[in-house]
Amino acid sequence: MLADDLDNLLHAVPGTVSVHVGRLDGPPTYTRLPDATHYAASTMKAAVLAALHRSADAGRLDLDAPVPVHNSFDSALPGAPRFGCAQDYDNDDAVWDRLGRTAPLRWLAHRMIVRSSNLATNIVLGHVGRPAVAEVWSLVGARHSVTGRGIEDFAAREAGITNLVTAADLAALLATIARGATTPGTLAAPATCAALLDVLFAQEHREDLAAGLPDGVRIAHKNGWVRGVRHGAGVVFPDDAPPYTIVVCTTTDLADGGPSGEEDEDDACRLIARISATVWAARDALGR
Repeated sequence: MLADDLDNLLHAVPGTVSVHVGRLDGPPTYTRLPDATHYAASTMKAAVLAALHRSADAGRLDLDAPVPVHNSFDSALPGAPRFGCAQDYDNDDAVWDRLGRTAPLRWLAHRMIVRSSNLATNIVLGHVGRPAVAEVWSLVGARHSVTGRGIEDFAAREAGITNLVTAADLAALLATIARGATTPGTLAAPATCAALLDVLFAQEHREDLAAGLPDGVRIAHKNGWVRGVRHGAGVVFPDDAPPYTIVVCTTTDLADGGPSGEEDEDDACRLIARISATVWAARDALGR
């Protein structure tokens, strides 16, 4: 059984590992610490993406209008100085190549997801606003996730303003988007949800959840990582079974200052890939 297989895989893994697996339209098939909060890393960018498209639907933003590409942002901590991103901590030189020029919000949002650009994220978040992201979390029924600041807002971080997610909340966000692409829902119109899925399908970082799937299997997903943290959240669309959500959030004591290195990152990716492969093998039974 899936539960036994996953429990056996995870029982000796150090740190906190949260898992949420299930069909789009029913209770979860398997959970492990689904409501434990983790530092969000880049998974919060999926909620920012949804907030951007909702703002465009409401007429508050034009996704194709050019906006300045800059690297100076208001801190979430009142009175703190403005902050910027470090290029060597980013994953996308294409956005940095436009620094001092302009780019459409749609393009920046795409780079925010598919390459996980921090610079693009902060620009998009500045146009959308944190309240709009909070509204997304509320609409999908998230109970614990919060997007309190931009990426590399260290003054806010030191003051305890942070970004948190849970496996259950990420699953709720992605399931709502996926369901909404075919059935009108509370988050956005079907065409908008389909557009969100298209961006998530284009994800280029495929070393965790996607690595556990056979070649060619479609997965709409967003991952995130910082020192001691690795998360993967996605919706898998098999050809021979209904789609399902799979979210794995991992946090080790490395996040609190322990030793770190590429080996730890590789171990986390391999773990998430093994969980993904195990769930894939049981995809026919997920709704039972």
